Amino acid sequence: MNREIVLDTETTGLSPASGDRLVEIGCVELINHIPSGQHFHVYVNPQRSMPEEAFRVHGLSDEFLADKPLFGTVVDDFRAFIGDATLVIHNAPFDMGFLNAELERAGHKRLSNPVIDTVMLARQKHPGARVSLDALCKHYGIDNGRRTLHGALLDSEILAEVYLELIGGKQVSLALIAENTVSGADAIATRVTATRRPTPLPPRLTDDEVAAHGLFIAAMGEAALWQRYQDDSSAAS
Repeated sequence: MNREIVLDTETTGLSPASGDRLVEIGCVELINHIPSGQHFHVYVNPQRSMPEEAFRVHGLSDEFLADKPLFGTVVDDFRAFIGDATLVIHNAPFDMGFLNAELERAGHKRLSNPVIDTVMLARQKHPGARVSLDALCKHYGIDNGRRTLHGALLDSEILAEVYLELIGGKQVSLALIAENTVSGADAIATRVTATRRPTPLPPRLTDDEVAAHGLFIAAMGEAALWQRYQDDSSAAS
């Protein structure tokens, strides 16, 4: 089973080193590249005022965040949800920087999960093109009309759609490969063996046609390849 967590955050600014804090985490679970319906979402009290520039991005005010939990009280639930899954993040250094800063502040270890940065993925697939989330939605025809403001959970849901397009589109989920197939040199091809019908279908040849075919094969001589099939057919009957 391939488990991935598409993740996004909202913050009070651009740099945790300058005192900016996390205010929202949104996560969407993918199993074998298919959304499972499971998600994690929480708002966090940053214990500082919200700069006007950040408020214009996500609309999360001091008043709204005042009664929200501190990061230290939700960190266990967050880590339990992501587990050791691969994290899929748009501009991963930004979100990982804030998450690890909050984890260290709360006395927890930094994240060691594998990370896929969809910005880097998009640059590899579309060199020279704009790779913002909005630009990628436009390129792939993904509806992001609900995205009037940034929101961690909504952006994670949209990013999940973008990510699937970046790795090959929705046909990824239709790949006819068993979940437990071993890849690489140890891969094993599975052959499906056809079984006999419990009740054979009635013959479509008449007795006269079967007899005429037998005479035709006999006229070819004993060395004819058809004799071999004629003998097998006689033995089976």
